[in-house]
Amino acid sequence: MSWMERLAGTPEEARAVTEPLEGEPQDPAIQDPALEEALKNFRMSVHAWSDAAYSRPRTKAQIVRHRSWRLAVGWALAGVLMAGGVSGGMFERHRKIEHARIAAARLAEQQKVLREQQAKEEEDLLAKVDSDVSRQVPSAMEPLAQLMDDEAK
Repeated sequence: MSWMERLAGTPEEARAVTEPLEGEPQDPAIQDPALEEALKNFRMSVHAWSDAAYSRPRTKAQIVRHRSWRLAVGWALAGVLMAGGVSGGMFERHRKIEHARIAAARLAEQQKVLREQQAKEEEDLLAKVDSDVSRQVPSAMEPLAQLMDDEAK
């Protein structure tokens, strides 16, 4: 059954739509019998093609294939998103560890500088105490000590 027959209802009605009725004047452009035969053959081949295409059984394989591709693309997208999330989390963790390591190195350097400053201050203090203790006589009494040294000689 062609689409024209489906549209018209019965095969007779379809032929009435496609073929001119007897006694009606035909189109002057279709007066040539060879042209009329060629058009008739073309019309019949189009009807046969549309009948074959319309009555061809549809397979679920095409639908399943389409769905399987959609499913595969969905899983691939989910995998990419999962990998992106995991790698982003790992990158963030690595970045935090690196910042903590850098901060610890800076703190260690500051503590080292502070210890060096304290050691220098202690050394200066000990040197001053050493110089104060190493004198036999206080500086205020030094002239008297010199006089005593001169008399003893």
